[in-house]
Amino acid sequence: MKFFRNLLIFTGVVSIGIGLLSFYTGDALLHSLIWYILGFMVVVTALAFYVSRLGVGYDPDNFQLYYFGSMGFRMILSIAVIFVYVFLYSEKELQFVLNFFVLYFLFTGFEIYSLITNFAPQLKKQNQE
Repeated sequence: MKFFRNLLIFTGVVSIGIGLLSFYTGDALLHSLIWYILGFMVVVTALAFYVSRLGVGYDPDNFQLYYFGSMGFRMILSIAVIFVYVFLYSEKELQFVLNFFVLYFLFTGFEIYSLITNFAPQLKKQNQE
C-alpha cells in the first residue's frame, strides 16, 4: 500500500507540473492528450509494480525475471500506443512522442526507486539465510 500512496503523491506532483506548464506555455510544449498519457503511465506503473510484487511473493529467487518481464510489458504497451497514435493521427507527432517519453522515463525512474526501496531489504534478508 505504501507504493500506491507514493504513486498517488508522485502523480499529484507531476500533475501540478503539467498544469503549470500548460498554464504558462499553452500548447507550445504540451500535447493536448497529455492527461491521457499521464493516466496511461499511472495504470501501467501500478500494473508493473503489482506483477513484480506478486512475483517476489511467489518466487523470491526469480525477482529479476518478474521485474524485467514487467518492464518489457510496459515497453511493448508504450510502443504500441505510440505506433497507434503516429499512424492514426497526423498532428503534432513529435510533441506527442516527446511528452510520452518524458512521462515514461519519470514513471520508470519512480518505479525503479520504489522497487529498490521496497524489495532490497527483503532480498538481502533472504540471501543471508
